[in-house]
Amino acid sequence: MLVKTRGIVLNYIKFKESSIIVRIYTEELGLQSYIVNSVRKKGSASRIALFQPFTLLDMVVYPGKGGLTRISEYKCSHPFMTVPYDIRKSSILLFLSEVVSRTVREEEENRQLFSFLHNAILLFDQMETGFENFHLAFLIQLANYLGFGVPSADEVITQVAFEMGGAASLGNNLMQLQQLEPYLAEVIRDAEGAKLPNGKIRRELLQLLVRYFQLHVDQLGEIKSLPVLSEVLSE
Repeated sequence: MLVKTRGIVLNYIKFKESSIIVRIYTEELGLQSYIVNSVRKKGSASRIALFQPFTLLDMVVYPGKGGLTRISEYKCSHPFMTVPYDIRKSSILLFLSEVVSRTVREEEENRQLFSFLHNAILLFDQMETGFENFHLAFLIQLANYLGFGVPSADEVITQVAFEMGGAASLGNNLMQLQQLEPYLAEVIRDAEGAKLPNGKIRRELLQLLVRYFQLHVDQLGEIKSLPVLSEVLSE
């Protein structure tokens, strides 16, 4: 029986000559992988565009569990109005989609998590200014949905400092990271309204939060889009 669901594209890989295997976080079925045929053929550029990271889809799919299945129908539910035209925003979405694809693994519905992701993506596309800290706020909120949260700036810094060098160098790492504590505390308290002095602080907070995620998510590994985002937001 076919299932009608909304979906959030996370990523895709090329498959055979003109097809892809796309990973989509769906509202009804959780994380699923689908084969989509003939989207990389000449003249089908508009179709492959529907499977870019964090594209929001309305779909009718064949149900599956733990394997590849297919999409019967699909269309973009909310075409992006600003993201494709702003390198900062497109870099932020690429980074966040990679984090979500590496951390969200459940193959069952989680409507609260889906709503958070869906609404955050819509809000981000609508923002014309004041989105410099959006990725920081997103990570903090995502951590809550993943079950480990961000307890306090002091706790995050202590955990990351210990992981960086163990007990022997805990003091040195703490001294280096404690300079970020007031800024992280402000972001945790009110990310949207946080006044960070420059791109360097914002970049260091981002790296700190990524390290915190790596502590709590098994096999998270390296976030490949992080250096690109750090460079784009360095000003």
